[in-house]
Amino acid sequence: MGVHVSLVHVTRTGTSARGRTLRYLESVGRSGDTFAGVCADSGLPLLSRVDPYRSLILTAADMPQFVSEIEATRARCGDAKTVALLDAVHALARRCAAQPDLEIHLDGD
Repeated sequence: MGVHVSLVHVTRTGTSARGRTLRYLESVGRSGDTFAGVCADSGLPLLSRVDPYRSLILTAADMPQFVSEIEATRARCGDAKTVALLDAVHALARRCAAQPDLEIHLDGD
């Protein structure tokens, strides 16, 4: 089971959850189960919460920890394909960190 990583712009009208409008900006291509496996094997608190069967939404407030854990995982990785995948996720996370109206959606299959 894979995890799809997307950068999403969120527009809020009012305080109700129904007032949320999502616009998908960019995604990391299908990675099969690579990203899910990296997260499961990381042993890091935030990445360990990624579930290949459910969705996890991260906001700009979560990005310092998420970026740090992606960087730590990348540093331990020796596979070029996985490093490229983590670089792509890292780029989305850095964009999300810079704008409070962006979120990272980690969607399991």
